[in-house]
Amino acid sequence: MSIGIDLERFEHFKDSEFRSLEILSPGQLKITFTVQDKAREFDWITLSLEFSGVTDAKLHEESKMKLINLSDGINIIKTNTGFAFGIGECYNISNIQSSVCYILYRSLKYEEGLF
Repeated sequence: MSIGIDLERFEHFKDSEFRSLEILSPGQLKITFTVQDKAREFDWITLSLEFSGVTDAKLHEESKMKLINLSDGINIIKTNTGFAFGIGECYNISNIQSSVCYILYRSLKYEEGLF
């Protein structure tokens, strides 16, 4: 089962910036970042991640999310029940749940946009 996005292509979102957080429904949310894209010679683009089947999350107000340091990027791992998204170098579920921000979910869609 694939995590749904090629993190290597976007350098694991290292040094990216948080743009917005949108709660679409109790089990669905969207986070938008600006990231560098290897496939576009490292041009900056916006990338929206839409998480569905969210079972647990640690989020902050949108204004505080913009202050989160993304120098270590993000990571996504497969879990027994789905997937886990965490900010920083998170390589297991314990690290992810200790992250400043995390999301446990079942599926992910992403959309690329202009910077």
